[in-house]
Amino acid sequence: MAEKKTTPIVIDEKEYTFEDMTPEQQEAVDHVADLERKIANTMKSARQMEGGKIYWISKLKKSLEDTPEEAQEVAAQ
Repeated sequence: MAEKKTTPIVIDEKEYTFEDMTPEQQEAVDHVADLERKIANTMKSARQMEGGKIYWISKLKKSLEDTPEEAQEVAAQ
């Protein structure tokens, strides 16, 4: 006879079996896993946006350095 597959869930260093949980407990585990994925994706997006911001600041600084000083003074007036 084949062994029953179980999914261990560790909460506060205590192990539980997903299949032995109530439907409500399983739903809570699913929500936590989904939220963990969303948090990881949000953090990745934030790092990408920060990298984009650094890129555009660098591009702006380079452009300003390449602009003759007289043009910058006229533009500022």
